[in-house]
Amino acid sequence: MKLFLGSLPYDITESEITELCSSYGEVVNTNLIVDQFTGKSKGFAFIEMATRSEGHKVMETLNGMDYKNRALVCNEAKPKSKKGGRRR
Repeated sequence: MKLFLGSLPYDITESEITELCSSYGEVVNTNLIVDQFTGKSKGFAFIEMATRSEGHKVMETLNGMDYKNRALVCNEAKPKSKKGGRRR
């Protein structure tokens, strides 16, 4: 199950996200979104849990949780839209 994790502290790392979520099940993949020019976090990530039940545990626990003075947002990731690329 793929999840969106938002309102993250900007200094968080992928390993911290994996560690945060791994206590609720097997984390298959962690993808912290970073700015392509600065390399700094944009404050959100996508994680993939091995099963839907583990994903639901993560959502129930992390959504609204206070982490480093930020209220996290965690919900099921929406599929990518099939729109064209960036505007030019």
